[in-house]
Amino acid sequence: MSITRRTLLAASAAGLAAPALAQGAGWRPDRPVTLIVPWAAGGSTDQMARIVATELEAALGQRFVVVNQPGASGSIGTRNALEAAKDGMTWAAGAAVDVGCYKVLGLLDTQLQDWNLYFAVANVNVLVANPSANIRDFGAAMEAFKARGASTSVATAGVSSAGHNMMEAVRAASQIQYRHATYDGGNPAMIATVSGETPMGAVLLVEAAEMIRARRLVPLAVQSEQPVTLQGVGEIPSVRRWLPNIPAPLNYFGIWTPKGVPENVINTMNQVWQEKIANSQRLKDYSNQRAAVFAPLHGQNAHDEAWKMVRQTAWLYFDGGKAQVSPDTLGIARL
Repeated sequence: MSITRRTLLAASAAGLAAPALAQGAGWRPDRPVTLIVPWAAGGSTDQMARIVATELEAALGQRFVVVNQPGASGSIGTRNALEAAKDGMTWAAGAAVDVGCYKVLGLLDTQLQDWNLYFAVANVNVLVANPSANIRDFGAAMEAFKARGASTSVATAGVSSAGHNMMEAVRAASQIQYRHATYDGGNPAMIATVSGETPMGAVLLVEAAEMIRARRLVPLAVQSEQPVTLQGVGEIPSVRRWLPNIPAPLNYFGIWTPKGVPENVINTMNQVWQEKIANSQRLKDYSNQRAAVFAPLHGQNAHDEAWKMVRQTAWLYFDGGKAQVSPDTLGIARL
C-alpha cells in the first residue's frame, strides 16, 4: 500500500501548478450546498462525504448538507444530482466506478465523462465472515462456495456496489457460484453479516474495520495487489494468494457535480482541492485508521485513474450477463 500511496500523492501534487484565482473570480455559495449520498448512512460513502463536507465548509464559509438518498444501487440519488439545477449547489458522492457503469447496467443514462470529479480516498474491498460460520480464511470460503454453491449467501450493498464487484471478480476467476444478498448500502450489508443474517459479506474495508477490530467479523481476504495492514488487527491477506489473476484496481471515492456548472464553481473547487483537501489531516487520519488510500485527485487525472476500474468492471458485468448495454458501444474498450 505504501508504494500506491506515494504514487497517488505524487500524481495529486502534479496538479498544484494551477494559478491562484483572480480577486473576485471565486465561487462563494450564498446558501447551504446539498451533497447527496446515494447510499445508507454509516457506509463508506457517507463516512467520506461527511469529512469532505466539513473541510469544504471551512474553506468556503457555507454549510454542505449531507442528504442520504439510497436506492437502486445508488442511481436514484445520483439521478437527483444529475437533474438538479447546474449552479454548483447540488453535488453527489460515491464510488467513481458506479457512475462509470450505470449506463452499462441500464440504471441511469450517464457516464464518467459527464461529471466534474473530485476524489478523496481509494478504498479496498474485503470479504468477511460471521465468526459462527466457521470460515477462517478465503480458502475455506472457496470450499463453502464449491460445496454449497448458490445457497451460500454473501451480503453486499447491491448491484454495482464494490462488494458485488469483488464477488463477480471472484466468480469469474474461479467459476464458483454464490447467492447475492443485496442491501441499501455497505453498512446494512456489514450489519447483516455481523448479525448472522448472512454467513459472509463483501464490503469495503473502511465499513468493516471496527467490527473486525471488535472480532465480530473475520477478515478473509482483501481485493488488493498486496496484503493490507489494518491498525489493531494486523495483515489481511490479498485474494491473489488464492486467485493470482484476479483484477485489483483501486476504487476511488469522492464527490462530483455534472458538467455544465459555471466555470467559477469549478475553478474554486479545483483550488480548494489543491490547497485544502490535499492537505486534510482529517482525511489522512481516516485513511490510516481504516486502511484506505489518501487520494486527493481531481479533473482529468481523476478521470484517467478511475477509468481503469470502470473498464474492468463494465466488462465484468457484460461477461457475467448483467449488462443491459455492451460496453464497447459506450466507448469502453475491453482491457
